[in-house]
Amino acid sequence: MTQSRYFVVQHDDVWMIKFDDEEYGPYKSKNEAMLFAIDAAQKLGEHGENADVVLMGENNHVRPEWVYGRDPYPPRLSGR
Repeated sequence: MTQSRYFVVQHDDVWMIKFDDEEYGPYKSKNEAMLFAIDAAQKLGEHGENADVVLMGENNHVRPEWVYGRDPYPPRLSGR
């Protein structure tokens, strides 16, 4: 199985999604970007791919936020 990873990244005051050398957005909030990324990852997971969503922070530190098959869908995002 291939691995598909969506990166949610903050650029100044907007949020973007990076996937396969492409950028999508801008989104007004982190939660909005997360919802779009998780929805896309869910669709890839349903087609047999390992898909996840990570939050990219300072110094390119990544933190897993959602993994297909492990985390609930639709997601229950807190006010983070």
